[in-house]
Amino acid sequence: MKVTFLGHAAVLISEIEGKYNVIIDPFITDNPAYPKGFELPKLDYILVTHGHGDHVGDAVELSKKYGATVIANFELCNYLQSKGCKVHPMHVGGVYYFEFGKVKLTPAIHGSGIHEGDKVIYGGNPCGFLIKAESKTIYHAGDTGLTKEMELIKGVDLAFLPIGGNFVMDVEDAIVAVEMIKPKVVVPMHYNTWDIIKADPEKFKTEVEKMGVKCIIMKPGETIECMQ
Repeated sequence: MKVTFLGHAAVLISEIEGKYNVIIDPFITDNPAYPKGFELPKLDYILVTHGHGDHVGDAVELSKKYGATVIANFELCNYLQSKGCKVHPMHVGGVYYFEFGKVKLTPAIHGSGIHEGDKVIYGGNPCGFLIKAESKTIYHAGDTGLTKEMELIKGVDLAFLPIGGNFVMDVEDAIVAVEMIKPKVVVPMHYNTWDIIKADPEKFKTEVEKMGVKCIIMKPGETIECMQ
């Protein structure tokens, strides 16, 4: 199993059990941080944390291209199904066992409106994802502020946490989140894509490693084996 950071909050988990490919928040076409020339493998599942364009991204096009199933909250799935996507609706706290592994939706404090022309469509509750595959647990927090519920998230091998502030946790709050979750490895995300979410990942790395948590600052396009 390999984990590739694709910029902003987009994460590819590939070769699960040697054959399944899963992408989280597939913001590709308009993503200024997406690695140039990177080609996605055939996707089996697409996980979407909430309805904002920088997270739904290319979900519709990719679902149609590969016949991939979109996993998201119920309301967002209804919307994506109306666009021709194959979907599996869930909600926060829900657990389902897919062929690639176990997925649980976790609380995220954020919005989820879907902008379509001059309309804003209700996108359901935002969420994060806890994914257990190949006996490893990956936590993708989605877009969220610091929340007390993070204390309940345990046994995480690899966590992706936003640090960019303004719309999500800043570095200081993300450090507190690491204290709560205590993952083995943490990767900062959702920062420096635009000036409004500028943050210093080195500061984050320095502070969390004082806690004994390994921090990997992944450049877009970089891959790590999960978990070596």
